[in-house]
Amino acid sequence: MARGHQKIQSQQKNAKKQAEQKKKQGHDQKTAAKAALVYTCSVCMTQMPDPKTFKQHFESKHPKSPMPPELADVQA
Repeated sequence: MARGHQKIQSQQKNAKKQAEQKKKQGHDQKTAAKAALVYTCSVCMTQMPDPKTFKQHFESKHPKSPMPPELADVQA
């Protein structure tokens, strides 16, 4: 077991190593973007980030299909 100065050096080395791993891992934009896609079209299974975009998609791509009830009151 390390004591004194050696213990402090070991803690600093470990903290530096942990920081480098965290920095290397970084922020994954692909994962964050995928998590933001909450609405899924029931016809074509396309995912959208918000109800406004979902309604616009549904009106343009599926005009003959009935509008889902969650989009009835959304302003496009």
